Amino acid sequence: MSKPDPRDLLGIRDQLGDEEREIADTVRNFVHKEVVEHAGEWFEDARFPEHLIPKLGELGLLGMHLEGYGCAGTSAVAYGLACLELEAGDSGLRSFVSVQGSLAMFPIWRYGSEEQKERWLPAMARGDAIGCFGLTEPDRGSDPGDMRTTARRDGSDWVLNGSKMWITNGTLADIAVVWARTDEGVRGFLVPRDTPGFAAREIKHKLSLRMSATAELVLDDVRLPEDAVLPGVTGLRGPLSCLAEARYGILWGAIGAGRACFESALDYAGSREQFGKPIGGFQLTQQKLVEMALELNKGLLLALHLGRRKDAGTLPPELVSFGKLSNVRAAIDAARTARTILAANGISLEYPVIRHANNLESVLTYEGTEEIHTLVLGQLLTGQAAYR
Repeated sequence: MSKPDPRDLLGIRDQLGDEEREIADTVRNFVHKEVVEHAGEWFEDARFPEHLIPKLGELGLLGMHLEGYGCAGTSAVAYGLACLELEAGDSGLRSFVSVQGSLAMFPIWRYGSEEQKERWLPAMARGDAIGCFGLTEPDRGSDPGDMRTTARRDGSDWVLNGSKMWITNGTLADIAVVWARTDEGVRGFLVPRDTPGFAAREIKHKLSLRMSATAELVLDDVRLPEDAVLPGVTGLRGPLSCLAEARYGILWGAIGAGRACFESALDYAGSREQFGKPIGGFQLTQQKLVEMALELNKGLLLALHLGRRKDAGTLPPELVSFGKLSNVRAAIDAARTARTILAANGISLEYPVIRHANNLESVLTYEGTEEIHTLVLGQLLTGQAAYR
């Protein structure tokens, strides 16, 4: 019997199929070659590496879990593994892929007309067109049902007014999927970037997700034709179903960020000497490493279990909240613990730990805060909604 690998204590890799391992290895090699060495610089410069977008398309990572229209049509587990490896590089990179595939492409794929699908999805899968998802508003984060952005009919057209905040890919996007209140209920609209009255303004001065392109979207009498509406859905179930898709990627991705912190701390503990020996030989350091390994391995098992259920069509959205809540918590604890092992070096961008720790502070609250996911699970357990 072989000795367990410290980086895969439970042998979870053995539970993957050949294609799943191949996808995980391909993305890991891509991240190691193209991202790891430069991620600290991109974070410091608050710059998204746009030159990687065509490569992400060539690897089939954009909308990879969707069928047809140039998309790879992989399993949910394979998509999750890709998210894990991307976020091991940087949360901003995984966020780009997640927003492109799960928040911009998915609503077109699920709710769009055939014409909308043919126009946008193949180009988005190649990375030739970038999308964003406009739901969150400046004063309406956790309560999208109270959105203030409106769309009113004017003859055969729609006129949109309002604003959206904290929109990943906003300044890069060729097409924005914007959700607005109408007399019929909440509807989704496809807004090309060159539409008069539409603007994407960069949000600056972030200390988290600095590698991510984040924007405020402004809609000032934006006039759209009838065929800009996503015809397949009315009501909040439209945007909420998209969020469930994206949160699924997060519950995998967070483990990738946590793993990167754990591996950095493990390597550091083996080489950094104090009192005449490597700090990995001290009991307190070993306790920290063990606690990180326990929680991250449990998180990966959870992600795999939820992924298998998603592939089987038996994953309720409440369990996506379970995964996001639990795995982000495990990852952020790992990042903070790893920082203490690296001590002063833990705050340097020469190591990945502080970058991941800062990024995870955003992952903790975006696409559902801890409080919201707690209430989702609370309602599941008790049958009582406690949002208001």
